[in-house]
Amino acid sequence: MKYSPDRKSEDTVNLTHSPIILETELTGVDLHARGKVRDVYRVDDRLLIVATDRISAFDYILPTGIPGKGRVLTQLSIFWFDFLRDLTPTHFLTADVAEYPAPLGQFRAQLEGRSMLVKRAAMVDIECVARGYISGSGWKEYVQSGTVCGIKLPAGLRESDKLPEPIFTPATKAQSGHDENISFERTCSLIGEELAKRLRDLTLAIYARAARYAETKGIIIADTKFEFGFVDGVLTLGDEVLTPDSSRFWPAGTYQPGGAQFSYDKQFVRDYLESIHWNKQPPAPELPAEVAAKTGEKYRQAFSVLTGREL
Repeated sequence: MKYSPDRKSEDTVNLTHSPIILETELTGVDLHARGKVRDVYRVDDRLLIVATDRISAFDYILPTGIPGKGRVLTQLSIFWFDFLRDLTPTHFLTADVAEYPAPLGQFRAQLEGRSMLVKRAAMVDIECVARGYISGSGWKEYVQSGTVCGIKLPAGLRESDKLPEPIFTPATKAQSGHDENISFERTCSLIGEELAKRLRDLTLAIYARAARYAETKGIIIADTKFEFGFVDGVLTLGDEVLTPDSSRFWPAGTYQPGGAQFSYDKQFVRDYLESIHWNKQPPAPELPAEVAAKTGEKYRQAFSVLTGREL
């Protein structure tokens, strides 16, 4: 969807003035990592994951936060962890600040609604991507070679077409820059054939269940990525799950293959940055208030449509 500012709803205007957290500061708590979106802290043998309102585009963190974004990512992940609990173990423990260890209670204002206490896992260094539709980097590869991650696809597909069946298209996890799509064979060589097959089968099973559910709510999950790790030797679903940051959510009512789709994600931000001809070099530009507000609205729409609840 191309950037096209329109009249802001009253809801959007109000949310523009909501507190935005770009970075947490938990004095005395051991900071484990600060990613593009999440601040992760060590809490004894567990981790505290805090989703900020930071947003990245074209591999750069923008100086402008998105209203409510961190809450959407956290609450939607919690929804899916519960939805998938009989299909896979997850790292989720609690999101109730009252149940957090004592030192964390004083930081309630930074943690409420946007944080999760989780089990520590030995993460597998593979992004597990499931694609039900041809889009994004998969579409670019298909146009060049007729394949995605080495998987031969039928000729004549259009951008955003539904695939004959969902495919597993893994990627290596990059600390900076773009993740690199790799073949299943390459995945086997990196982590072993047995684990690669387990990840493939579980990724496709989770995607299938989530996609069926989303369809009943009028949302197409075009593709998504998962991360897994081991907790006490058990393969466990971790990180975030089926959020607008990790997935392409398309409204089924506007789906029309043959080009890019309307979406509940940060494509609106990317389109704005393209419209101002940013050279994708630092410093990253500020976003206009209406672009940030509209993007936050899209995230909240995805949450409310999928869960039936409002944040």
